Parts: sequence; C-alpha cells; structure tokens
Amino acid sequence: MLRGFTYRLYPNKEQSTLINKYIGSCRFVYNLALETKNNAYATHRKKLSCFDLMNQLPDLKKECEWLKEIDSQALQQSVINLDKAFTQFFKGYAKFPNFKNKHKGSQSFRNPHGNRVKIENGKIFQPKFKEGIKIIVDREFKGEIKNTTISRTPTNKYFVSVLVDNKKELPAKAPIKETTALGIDLGLKSFLVTSDGLKIDNPKYSKSLSLHLKYLQRQTSKKKKGSQNRKKANFKVALQHEKITNQRKDFLHKLSSKLVSENQTLCFEDLNIRGMSATCRPKQDENGKYLPNGQSTKSGLNKSILDAGWDMFVEQCKYKAEWNGVNILQIPTFEPSTKMCNVCGAVNHTLTLSDREWTCNNCGTLHDRDINAAIVIKNYCLHKQGCGVHSQKSVELPELSGVMKQKVNTII
Repeated sequence: MLRGFTYRLYPNKEQSTLINKYIGSCRFVYNLALETKNNAYATHRKKLSCFDLMNQLPDLKKECEWLKEIDSQALQQSVINLDKAFTQFFKGYAKFPNFKNKHKGSQSFRNPHGNRVKIENGKIFQPKFKEGIKIIVDREFKGEIKNTTISRTPTNKYFVSVLVDNKKELPAKAPIKETTALGIDLGLKSFLVTSDGLKIDNPKYSKSLSLHLKYLQRQTSKKKKGSQNRKKANFKVALQHEKITNQRKDFLHKLSSKLVSENQTLCFEDLNIRGMSATCRPKQDENGKYLPNGQSTKSGLNKSILDAGWDMFVEQCKYKAEWNGVNILQIPTFEPSTKMCNVCGAVNHTLTLSDREWTCNNCGTLHDRDINAAIVIKNYCLHKQGCGVHSQKSVELPELSGVMKQKVNTII
C-alpha cells in the first residue's frame, strides 16, 4: 500500500540555490519538451513519445552545459510528467498541457528513484545533496521509499513529499448495509449535512480573511512593477493566501478522517463543480427565456463554491476510504436529490434556492431541504448502485537541442 508523507525542509543557502536550479531546469526541460512535441505534430503530424524526447536530453546537455549540474533522473521525470499530462488530456480528465510559469504556483521537481534517498539523523540525503538537507520528521514511517518530490511554495518554504510502500495490502471493503451507510449533502450555508441530521457549518475562511487580503492587494497595486517594495507586498499577499489554504486543508482533513473512521459506506453526489462555478451564465428574463445578443451575468456564488473545497474534500474521503476499507458511492450529477421527496419520490420542480424547508404536494411531508437531500442520496446509492505496420518516409523532426539553436539564431 502506497502512502505519502510531507515534511518541512530547512536547507542552507547553498542548498536553496541548488534546489532552485533543480526547479528551474526541470521547468525548462518540461516547457522545451512541450514545444518540441507540439511542433512535431504541427509540422509532420508525428507524435513524439516520452522515450523519443528523453533520448534527446544528452544532446541538449551539450548545448546547455548548466543542465549537467542537475541529476539526469530529475530531468527525465519532467518529460515523463509531460507524457502523463497528455495522457490525462486525451482521456478527458484534464485540459491541454500548458507551459509552466516560474512566477505562479508552487514549483517542484521529483527524484523517481527512492533507493537513492535516505533519511538519517534529521537529514535527508539524495543525489547532488551529499551533506543532507535538514528535515523535520514529525511522523515516522516504515517501508520502502519509492520517490520524493521537493517543492517550494510562493512564500519560499521548502517541503519534501515522500512516497512510501509499506508492503501492506489494502483492506477488504466492508459490506454495504443501510445501518452503516451515511448520505452526505454538500452545501454553502452548511458545509455538510448528513442523512442522520448532523449539520457542519461552513467556516468560509476566504470570506473571513477577505478584508485584510483586499487591503494587502490594494497596497501591492500601488507599488511600482519590478521594484523591491512590489516584491515585498506580493510576499505578504502570498502569506495571506497560504494562511487561508492551510486553514481550509486542516478543516477538510479533520472532517474527512472523522467520517471515514466512523462509517463503513459514504454516499455523495457527483457535483459538476466546474459548471457550478462558471464565471458567466446566460442572463434570463422573468419568463425564463434567454436574452438576445449574448447578454450574460456573472454568478454570485463562484467564490463561495471554490472556497468551500468540495472537490478536495471528496478526494480526501476517497483515498482515506481505500486505506480503511470504506465504500464510497456517488449518484449521477443530474439526478434530482434536493427536489425529490425521500418518502414518496415525487419531484418538486418549483423549489428555489431560498426555500430551506418545503412540503411535498403528493404525501404532505415537511422536509428540511438539506437533510432530505442527504437521505435521497443515501437511498439512491443503496438501492440503485450498491445492493498492422505501415511504412513511413523518414523526415527530420524537431529536437530539444534544435529548438534552442533556432532561438539563438533568431536572436542574433
């Protein structure tokens, strides 16, 4: 069974410089491989595999000698990551791969060979870091290290994620029973409502700290672009975003661990979060007809939906459920849950978002909007889900090193 452990690193000045070189070099190879792959398909309709690109790395090192300071396995892993990104795109799980930007998001590189990594005496040793980087091991692990990923946050903090194989098999799934199943409805007013009637308030971390964040952003906008004061102001904004992120993750981890440890089956709704948080929606008149000329209005719930972190919460429940033998069931996206009566099955098409309670016109039952939805989700999951070779003319294809030479010639 694979488990991941994340630890804080405290590198010295020389080690920080080398880590930054690793991150920059891996990003450079990734972007160059993406450009080469796109050019090969655009000009010759040829799909370059990750092995085709990795075989060109030695020639690229002759042209860019500074790449020799970096471990070759880390550079090859960047090409493998690009290949995985294309695989996810063609399967429909992700967007088309984009070029990486050194000014946005966290930066990282991966060492794919765990047998070259050791953690001893409060230090982690891996290729090119012979003296070892200081590490804070707050959780001990037992098993074989498969790979490590060192990352740098926008606030210049360093972390290492260690993937460990503890040689244990995943536990068998518990039998699906109505008495041990729990229906869960995710919302904004209450973050989570269960079929048992439990309601967890939505902490709304982004909203609670938004005033100070807006103040910091206004101060940043007043600074001259490229100045040191602008960088200092951006750093304060990054610290505020990091605080919000850490608070959200802490809340979601504690809640997901509690639910997985106390239940044998969790039932969710497969929410279309991307569609719900669309930046613009078609504008309608009083009769519900769409207005002409493409008039649209911005959704007022975008920020609240993204701040809640529904997708992150469900993903945490899924992988923790695998570790504990818990079942995860989901109903389809467009199945009526909120508008359906859990007693007779009638659908109330006139229900609006402001109606927190409603009475079924068929059986006369008074429903709490969210609790009813959680019960419907549970009932749906339990009853409907649980219980030849072609010769080709050889052409000269774009290469990693060739792209760099073309750029140099163009600049000259």
